[in-house]
Amino acid sequence: MKKYQVNRRAYPDGMILDRWSTRDGWDNRRWAWPAPDDRPVRGSMVFQTGRGDIFEKYLESLAEWHDAGWNLTGFDWRGQSGSGRFLTDPTVGHTESFDPWVAELDEFVTQWRDEMPGPHVLVAHSMGGHIAMRYLVDHCPDLDGAIFSAPMLKVVSKPMPERLARFVARQFVRFGFGDQHAWQENERPSLPGSSRQKLLTHDFDRYSDEAWWLGQKPELKIGPPSWKWLVSAYASSAAMFAPGTFEAVATPVLIVAAVQDKLVKARAIYEAAERLPKAELYMHDHAAHEVLRERDDMRAAFMARIAEFLEARVAHAR
Repeated sequence: MKKYQVNRRAYPDGMILDRWSTRDGWDNRRWAWPAPDDRPVRGSMVFQTGRGDIFEKYLESLAEWHDAGWNLTGFDWRGQSGSGRFLTDPTVGHTESFDPWVAELDEFVTQWRDEMPGPHVLVAHSMGGHIAMRYLVDHCPDLDGAIFSAPMLKVVSKPMPERLARFVARQFVRFGFGDQHAWQENERPSLPGSSRQKLLTHDFDRYSDEAWWLGQKPELKIGPPSWKWLVSAYASSAAMFAPGTFEAVATPVLIVAAVQDKLVKARAIYEAAERLPKAELYMHDHAAHEVLRERDDMRAAFMARIAEFLEARVAHAR
């Protein structure tokens, strides 16, 4: 695979940042990067990030897909990053339900599909993968493919069993703490001083990109989720894994993920891949959660598998 030299700490030439208002009036940050003019267009891609995430962290991967001839676009989920927040405390990763996220993805993708050339591929990471999978299950959209990067189909509840963790979260909401942080730091409940980097990537330079971007744009920063976010995540996962849901999805799917992911449940990914009629699965034995920002050797394996899937979508659309 070609070795890319990408400035991960600068917006590339030709990228557009603007605003997008949903039908219900929510103000979201949007970005777009049209395919290069000097080569054939391969297709169009929507890329969606995870919980508390920023698309700037993924400029390296976006550059590879752009260089291959893809039109790229995406938006920040309502309630985080550069989109309008739910609470007066902007550091709380809150939601009352995952349903509005699924609805706004449907609205965005429907408009994008009508305006942009195919094949049309949806790519989503972590919580974005959860929302994108709910979108496939709930709406059965006319897409040529969907790629899921370490999708948060179910959260890891350790050290508690899932049923107990779900019960505890509901009790905190019941007693009025629903809009408060469920924990104070890190991506999951951790001991003080625990390494966030080890949960996300083995590559320190790529990990450091996030802090650099948030130093430049502190308004994009968000902290741990609320108790109501946790309750909503458990409820959305239960709906997603109901009988007959995955089996009705007609979209070809590629899931790339990590066997030892400490943030999302690998067992849920295996189950989804088994139940989806047109699913390919690539699970890496040693990668951490942010598979697109891993060490070069691991990341190359993930990107190669994604490139194969994209080429197959292009060939099928001819």
